[in-house]
Amino acid sequence: MTRDIINVQYPTLDHTESVANICIEKSEVVPANGVTIAEAFSNKNNSLFIVIENSSSESLLTVKSGDAYPNSMLGDIVIELPAGTSAIQLQDLSRFEKSDGSIDLDFAEGFVGTVYAVAKWAGVRTVEA
Repeated sequence: MTRDIINVQYPTLDHTESVANICIEKSEVVPANGVTIAEAFSNKNNSLFIVIENSSSESLLTVKSGDAYPNSMLGDIVIELPAGTSAIQLQDLSRFEKSDGSIDLDFAEGFVGTVYAVAKWAGVRTVEA
């Protein structure tokens, strides 16, 4: 199975660094493919939110266990998705992180909707001379 790849979207700070704005790009979900969120854990600051807009009735989301850390042995976790919008924040990141820093999501058959991931940028910004 070839998974659909989406990227984490980060905010752009204004020149005062007081306001951050994200122009959201949503990806349609093809349940049979599943989704990989590339470099989902590169921010390393627990600010990752996975937002799912479920336009079908109740459905299920499986967050796949990773392969980067020992606690991945805890396995996948299945989350109920109500109709509407859900914002999911993972608390045990290392359970789900793959060795390339990504995370895999599987959607139940019949799911219809979109997904996107947002996070706060963590790190030192370059100083312009």
